[in-house]
Amino acid sequence: MSSSTTGPPVTRRPARTMALVAVLLVVIGSFLPWVHTPIGNVSGGRGAGLWTAYAAFVGLAGTLMPWHRVGAGHLAVFAVVALALPAWQLLHLVNLVGFGGWMPGTGLVLVAVGGVLAATAALRTWRQV
Repeated sequence: MSSSTTGPPVTRRPARTMALVAVLLVVIGSFLPWVHTPIGNVSGGRGAGLWTAYAAFVGLAGTLMPWHRVGAGHLAVFAVVALALPAWQLLHLVNLVGFGGWMPGTGLVLVAVGGVLAATAALRTWRQV
């Protein structure tokens, strides 16, 4: 008997895996510190991090859908929120206090990276059809 088996080909879903990693990064990053100051840290859960966490669950729904186009739309909405809110937070801080006295936190970076991964996963999911 041969050790090699012939069966159905293994289908890989790199877009789905990427989207799940993006959801995980955004959910974790939403509640970590978004801004470090000399006085203390500002948690994402006190502001825009809640919205990114909500959007992460929209992205999770898009990841688990069997319809690629609808799932890609959900992932695109998730990506827009996960990219726009950290960018807005940075611009808002620069307008308020300039560049001195604060530093972006780990949560803000994780959410932005998750947004980039979600946008890439949305494009790959859209092209899978």
